[in-house]
Amino acid sequence: MNISKNSLLYVSISILVLFSLPALFFTQVYYDLIELASVWVRKWFGSFYLWLGLACVMFITIIAISPLGNQRLGDKNQKPEHSLWSWIAMLYSAGMGAGILLRAVQEPVFMLQHPPLNNGVAHKTLALEYTFYQWGFTAWAFYGLFAMVIGYYLFVKNKRVRVSTAIEDALPSKFMAACIDILAVITTVFGLIGAIGLGTTQINGGLNHLLDADFDIGFTIVLSLLISILAFISVWKGVNKGIKLISKLNIIITLLLLAFVFFQSDILAIFWAFLNAFYHYIIDFIPMSLAIGNYNPGEEFLTDWTYYYWAFWLAWAPFTGIFIARISKGRSLRQLLLGVMMIPSLGTFFWFSVFGESAFGLIQEMDVYQDQFGNVFTSLFRFFENYPLQTFVNSVVVFLLISFLVTSVDSAVFVLSMFTDRGKQEPSRKHRLIWSVFIAFFAVAILVLGNAKPETDVLQALQKILIITSLPFALFMVLMAAIFLKDFLQKKP
Repeated sequence: MNISKNSLLYVSISILVLFSLPALFFTQVYYDLIELASVWVRKWFGSFYLWLGLACVMFITIIAISPLGNQRLGDKNQKPEHSLWSWIAMLYSAGMGAGILLRAVQEPVFMLQHPPLNNGVAHKTLALEYTFYQWGFTAWAFYGLFAMVIGYYLFVKNKRVRVSTAIEDALPSKFMAACIDILAVITTVFGLIGAIGLGTTQINGGLNHLLDADFDIGFTIVLSLLISILAFISVWKGVNKGIKLISKLNIIITLLLLAFVFFQSDILAIFWAFLNAFYHYIIDFIPMSLAIGNYNPGEEFLTDWTYYYWAFWLAWAPFTGIFIARISKGRSLRQLLLGVMMIPSLGTFFWFSVFGESAFGLIQEMDVYQDQFGNVFTSLFRFFENYPLQTFVNSVVVFLLISFLVTSVDSAVFVLSMFTDRGKQEPSRKHRLIWSVFIAFFAVAILVLGNAKPETDVLQALQKILIITSLPFALFMVLMAAIFLKDFLQKKP
C-alpha cells in the first residue's frame, strides 16, 4: 500500500462506503452485531480501560514535572505559535465542545437521583464528584498523551502528521502503518458523524420544546448541512483565520452563559459544592479509577457510564490529540501536558458545579420532581425556564450548540486533511473540500437511514462503533507510549 501516492484517502473512503452498505440493507442485523460487539469490548476490556486511564494520568504527570518536561516542541528558542488564550479556546472546543451543554444539567441530576456509590459521602457531593471523574483528568490525559507523542515527532523529529508516526520505525512493514492510519481516519469520521447527528438532534429537540413545534427529519438535515457548510468555511480559512476565531467566540459565550447562571444562584453554595467535590475527587481518584473496594459502583454502572466514556474519549483521542499537537508548536511538554490536563478539567468542574448545584436547588424547591431534567436533549432548555430571559438565553444555547459543533467538525476535517495529504501540517484546500463534502453527505445519509428505520437507533449504533474502534487504539496507546519513552530518553537525532 503506497501511502505516498495518496492511497490513504481513497482506501479510507472506499472502506467507509463498503462498511456502511450493510447498514442500509441489513439494518437490524447490523445494529444487533454492533451492540453485541460494543458490550463485549466493555465487558472484557473495561478493567483494562480503567488501568489504562490511571496509567495515562500518572505517565503524563511524571513527564510534566520531571526534567523531561523541559523539552520544547520546536527549536530551543521557538515561541508558542498561539497565545495561551487562543490555545485553550481551540483545544477545549475541539476536545469537549457541545458535550458540556448536552450533559450540563442531566448528568449531575442523574447521579444525584441514582448514586453510584454508598460510601458515606453526601449524595450531592458524590453526584458532582462522579461527573468530574468522567469529564476530568482521565479524558484529557488520553488527549494529552497523543498530543505529546505526535507533537514530539512532528516538531522535534520533523516527521509527518500521522497516527502511525510514533511507531512506524518499530513496525515490520508500511502496510501495518497504513492500517493504523486508516483505522484513525474511519474512527474520526464515525465520531464526527455521530457528533453531528446527536448535536442536531439536541438542537431539533430543544427547538421543538421551546416553540412547541414538530420539526421533522427535513429540518434536522438542513441543520446538518448548515453545520457542515460553516465548518467548511472555517477550515477553508485555516487555523488562524477560521478555527481560532470561532473557538474564541465559543469560549466567550460559554463564559457569559456560565456567569448568567452563577450570579443568579447561591454563590457560596456553588463554591462549597465545587471545592468539596474536587477535594473528594482528588483523594478518591486512584480507588475510583480502579473501581476497587467501596469505590466499585458495579458492573452495570461501569458498563453504561465509565467504560462507555473511556472508550469514547479513547476513540476521539487520535484526532483531538493530533489537533492539539498541531496548535502546540513552541510550547514545552510541561506546558502542553499540564495545560491540557488541568486547565480544561478545572473549567469543566466549575461548569458542572454551577449548573449541577443550581439544578439541585431547583429540585429541592419543587413539590414533586417529575424527571424534568432527565431528557438529555431538553434538560438544559427546561433548566433555563426557571431563569429570566429564557427565550433569549435558550436561543443563545442553540447558537452555542451549532458553534461548538462547527469547531468540532472543522478541527476534525483539518486533521483528516493532514492525514490524507501526505501528513502535511498545512493540508491543501482540495483535501479540506473533499472531507467537508464527504462528512456532510455521510451525516445526511445516516439521518435519512435513521428516519427510514425508526425501529433502530442508527445514531446510537455510531456511538457503539466508536467503542469498538477504541479497543485497538487503547492497545496502540500502550505501545506508542513505550516506544516514545524509549526514543525520547535515547534522544535520537
